[in-house]
Amino acid sequence: MSPETGYLLETQVVPRIKGVIPSAVNLVGCEDVQELVADTTLMAARILDNAETKGKAITPSNAAYYALQHCRSGRRSVGNSCCDVHGSATQLRRRSTLSSLDEVVGNDDQGEPLLLGDVLSNSEEDPATRACRRLDWSEFMSGLSKRDVAIINCIIEGRALSGLARRRHLNLSTMMYHKERLARAIQAYMGTDILIEMGRKPRWKDTINCTREKLACHDQRRSL
Repeated sequence: MSPETGYLLETQVVPRIKGVIPSAVNLVGCEDVQELVADTTLMAARILDNAETKGKAITPSNAAYYALQHCRSGRRSVGNSCCDVHGSATQLRRRSTLSSLDEVVGNDDQGEPLLLGDVLSNSEEDPATRACRRLDWSEFMSGLSKRDVAIINCIIEGRALSGLARRRHLNLSTMMYHKERLARAIQAYMGTDILIEMGRKPRWKDTINCTREKLACHDQRRSL
């Protein structure tokens, strides 16, 4: 770019860009006005430089106009992809949305605000899985006798079966027999892989974990 073109860019193009962007260009994600001014200035400089290289005449107002149109459509000096989830054009077309990890998504059981970052770092199962398991458990418990319910509640509360055996006038070996019988009944009702399912990581995190592993592999390949 010649000094004359650089002077036009500085004195006539940049003031137009600074005057239009705050009121005519939508900010996307974490963008600010100063960032868009710098980005649009670079695109205007490319337009002027290309015109000068090809020997074509272009006015500063036209260079500013087309650079601003590029910026409004979501184009940036670093690229204009409509598929990149972080791209401005993708977000302007409502194909993706970026959310802050500090965004409030709800309230917890104590009424405290629940942030998006807290949800993603939570290792608990999603509410739908817990609700389905609770329904299955309630249906299973409804078909048990009072003695079997008492045995299960005793195990859940972490109490010894010897106390329950004394209250029901049974010996401990009989209580252990019923405990093993209930274990087989639960396994038959819930499925043989119930223990594996209980120890498995939440399914809703599969996509997040896959993305993290993919990025980690890319970093390792770049470092080799």
